[in-house]
Amino acid sequence: MNTLPRALRFALVSCAAIAASADQAEKQKTTPGIDPDLYSQMKWRSIGPSRGGRSVAVAGVPGRPLVYYMGGTGGGVWKTVDAGWTWQPIGDKFLKTGSVGAIAVADADPNVVYVGMGESCVRGNFSHGDGVYKSYDAGKTWEHIGLSDSRQIGRVRVHPKNPDLVYVAALGHIFGPNKERGVFRSRDGGKTWENVLFVDENTGAVDLALDPTNPRMLYAAFWQVSRTPYSLESGGEGSGLYKSTDGGDTWNELTKGLPEGLKGRIGVAVSPVKPDRVWAIVEAQDGGIFRSEDGGESWRRVNEDRRWRQRAWYYTHIYADTQSADTVYVLNTALAKSTDGGKSFSSIRVPHGDNHDLWIAPENNQAGRT
Repeated sequence: MNTLPRALRFALVSCAAIAASADQAEKQKTTPGIDPDLYSQMKWRSIGPSRGGRSVAVAGVPGRPLVYYMGGTGGGVWKTVDAGWTWQPIGDKFLKTGSVGAIAVADADPNVVYVGMGESCVRGNFSHGDGVYKSYDAGKTWEHIGLSDSRQIGRVRVHPKNPDLVYVAALGHIFGPNKERGVFRSRDGGKTWENVLFVDENTGAVDLALDPTNPRMLYAAFWQVSRTPYSLESGGEGSGLYKSTDGGDTWNELTKGLPEGLKGRIGVAVSPVKPDRVWAIVEAQDGGIFRSEDGGESWRRVNEDRRWRQRAWYYTHIYADTQSADTVYVLNTALAKSTDGGKSFSSIRVPHGDNHDLWIAPENNQAGRT
């Protein structure tokens, strides 16, 4: 039977604990450390998971077939200099948000790279961006150059001979109206911006095509879209396709031959081989793939296959080949290629059934990235 007072027993236990701690500390002082030479060559490596997230932005560099840029929807900007064998993150120290919506390399100066933040493929778990960033040294450093409230950016286009003349298709807020949306133009490399085409506070620009043979010719696709935590509304009176013939100073809506009534998301592409040939893929009840032979003045539906326009709010991407006027690509759950002007398509096998962007080298249509 323990007859020591409770307070004394507690004091003895505390003293014993202190003595044990002191003894342990003394042992640590006398125990030799591990020689750093034994682990100096060890490097961190990834052990999984082995799959990354989504990417909706890719760009290459004309004449440099090993160099590409990729933008993740939550992982920032990455670059490869060995044709994709290895990739390095190049924006982590500079970008304030992680979702990349568009990348454009200036043809006239490949050191100049523009990145539009915030993806436009607005599924239920998308992230917003914080405007446009610019690099003057091929991605080594980045500078924020404005449009912070644009939130989601669908496309960035750079004048082929002037790296300071840049256009941005800003979709804007998805969960509510805002004013910083539409087509923006900068003539001074992003120091100042003009909102050259604005429809309304619920509609933004989602795609932008530039004729490389005559950069005054621009095509802009507008999309009225909104989300709540439990719903998506794709389409409205604001959706439409526009053209400028003076570098963005003035715009006209293109309607002849395109679907009437409610339209949703639209993708647009102009052939660099035959510039009067323009394609559009339109989300609508009577939508599909449309082709114009007169620079957008009139349109004809050439394909209504719903495989290429399923889940339209998430896909609706179309790209013209850089060498063949009859070749066009549509991106969806498959990467589809047409060699007859869009009348029929065949699938190209790719590693994953989720395709959102395509870059084709202007000098070699066999080189590119999706």
